Amino acid sequence: MRMDITVMAVELGKGIWFILPAYLANLSACLLGGGRPLDFGKKLSDGRRLLGDGVTVRGFAAGVGVGTVVGALQGLVAGSFVYHVEEGFVLGLGAMLGDAAGSFVKRRMGIERGAPAPVLDQLDFFAGAVVMHYAVFGWLPPARIVLALAGVTLILHWLTNAVGYLLRLKEVPW
Repeated sequence: MRMDITVMAVELGKGIWFILPAYLANLSACLLGGGRPLDFGKKLSDGRRLLGDGVTVRGFAAGVGVGTVVGALQGLVAGSFVYHVEEGFVLGLGAMLGDAAGSFVKRRMGIERGAPAPVLDQLDFFAGAVVMHYAVFGWLPPARIVLALAGVTLILHWLTNAVGYLLRLKEVPW
């Protein structure tokens, strides 16, 4: 039994190492974003914004850039620099596209910026990163690890938002 727990902990650690560029891309978009909205204020025929003010050009670029840098740092540690730079870029880009897709879905559902959309708010960037990685590289960690990472992502997202709210860095605790 102990060996199984140890093996799972190691696999989960490797999974977190794998998804780290997406995690930090998502975080950096929040911290470094702002400015011009990525949708440039465009509305669709339903009268609602395409994405809204929360998805910005600067945040998108920061997320992709940080994901790439994290991948590069991982590559220095792992000894496969070029692959990890590419992987960091893909995971960062996927995270930002996933976040934008989540915003798009929220606008279509009539959910305003800042209003909660449980699970969608927490997993949009994660799903985008995983899908993009698979589309480009044709590989993902085993399904049990991806599902465990989704659970970890839900918990980490909730915790970081709660801390951000308590520190008055966020207006809402979700």
